[in-house]
Amino acid sequence: MSGYKPVAVPSYPKLGEKITQDTLYWKHYKTPVQIKEFGAVTKIDFSPVQPCNYAVTASTRIHIYGQYSQEPIKTFSRFKDAAYCGTYRGDGRLLAAGCEDSVVQLFDINGKAALRQFSGHSKAVHFVDFTSDKFRIVSGSDDYTSKVWDIPNGTEISNYKEHTDYVRCGCASKLNDDLFVTGSYDHTIKVFDARTEKSVMTMEHEQPVESVLLFPSGGLLVSAGGRYVKVWDLLKGGQLLVSLKNHHKTVTSLCLSSSGQRLLSGSLDRHVKIYSTMNYKVVHSFDYAASLLSLALAPDDEMIVVGMTNGVLNVKYRKHEEKKQPSKRHPRYRMFVKGKDYMAKQDDIFISKPVRQHMKKYDKQLRGFQVSAALDTVLETDITARTPEVTVAVMNEINRRGTLKNALAGRDEKQLSTILTFLIKRVVEPRFAPMLVNVAENVLDIYSSVINQSPIVDKLFLRLQDTLEKEISYQEELLEVLGMMDTLFATMASKIETVSGETKSISIPDQKTRKSSL
Repeated sequence: MSGYKPVAVPSYPKLGEKITQDTLYWKHYKTPVQIKEFGAVTKIDFSPVQPCNYAVTASTRIHIYGQYSQEPIKTFSRFKDAAYCGTYRGDGRLLAAGCEDSVVQLFDINGKAALRQFSGHSKAVHFVDFTSDKFRIVSGSDDYTSKVWDIPNGTEISNYKEHTDYVRCGCASKLNDDLFVTGSYDHTIKVFDARTEKSVMTMEHEQPVESVLLFPSGGLLVSAGGRYVKVWDLLKGGQLLVSLKNHHKTVTSLCLSSSGQRLLSGSLDRHVKIYSTMNYKVVHSFDYAASLLSLALAPDDEMIVVGMTNGVLNVKYRKHEEKKQPSKRHPRYRMFVKGKDYMAKQDDIFISKPVRQHMKKYDKQLRGFQVSAALDTVLETDITARTPEVTVAVMNEINRRGTLKNALAGRDEKQLSTILTFLIKRVVEPRFAPMLVNVAENVLDIYSSVINQSPIVDKLFLRLQDTLEKEISYQEELLEVLGMMDTLFATMASKIETVSGETKSISIPDQKTRKSSL
């Protein structure tokens, strides 16, 4: 008994994403709260001042939500048709919105009726924003025009008709009172100065533009359209700095973190990508249940709010870890730890006590030849979910002893269901497949006579059969692909390349190399 060696659990390489500081930071957002709206959520805008309320534009309403409220604290519903682009002013006191009936409406955040209605567009207004002086509104419409409105007088100041398709997005500079940007479905982005009669800069996005965003410094502009996110340098005449293609469907929305060091993009492919603004590489990604139309990050980065095509508002809050108070130690503690850091000198004689080895529960059971009990121990949910390699290692040890059938036999319905559930979940994993296929064969040999006696067990056997059939189908498809690659490489090998009058044969990887690459 004293010579028993504990079960050696093999270590497998961990699959998954690389853990970085960004991964740890963005994973600290809690499980989302989901709120059902009346229609697709087309715009989310946070108040720039505390408290961090946010306006949600969906269908014919604009709802104002508090930071932790799951019900609207205020609603603006004085729209004849669909509302668009509910946007706060810089002081958080006024809210502007466009609508399908071509009118721009201005609301007092504490009132209900519209303070002003700006009429001048002939089609739906999809974009509105306030200039940084707080006295003007810029708007863009499906009538191809962009307009500047005076808030105190309720009149139109400027009208620009340079786009040749719908103007669906735009933003005003936070530094320059007269500068604003528009994006259109004619694939262009135009920069306007309200003091001039024409645009001062034009950039070709090469896709219908869905969203534009100015950096706080005013020197960089980000545009989104099609599958592309592009960054432009306005200080160099609109020079393209970088073109990002990390989504596989249309990118619909953009936003920046409070520090400006992270750029977020939402897409119809149900993903939010987070980029570092230092090198524009993706540092993290969020996955959602439906296509995304709008995206916003709270001014203090405490909330991520996403609006989806199915009318669901998804809110994630950042969780903070509570600092644990250090436990008070008894005065005698210093006596017990005295000398623990002492370094032995050259002439010192070191006497060590043998360290007692604490064995796992399943090791104690295996040492006592209780193979069935050991198998029960490693089939507990805690072990199978977190460390399935321990379960497989114990099965392998029992099989090595030649007692696998004895350990699997004599199971009741619940115990057999536990074994079958584990097999269904893990039998197709390459690291476990050799052992678990053997276990599955033994289970079928032992319990084939009791099939059709328990509906629960029968259902699990059918699921196991379905899992194995699918895996066999995948393997057959892979073999077909390997066969096609063999034919392709054999054809290539028969060709000779002529380079500078010399013939050079093409090196073809062998079959083992190709299989490992797959």
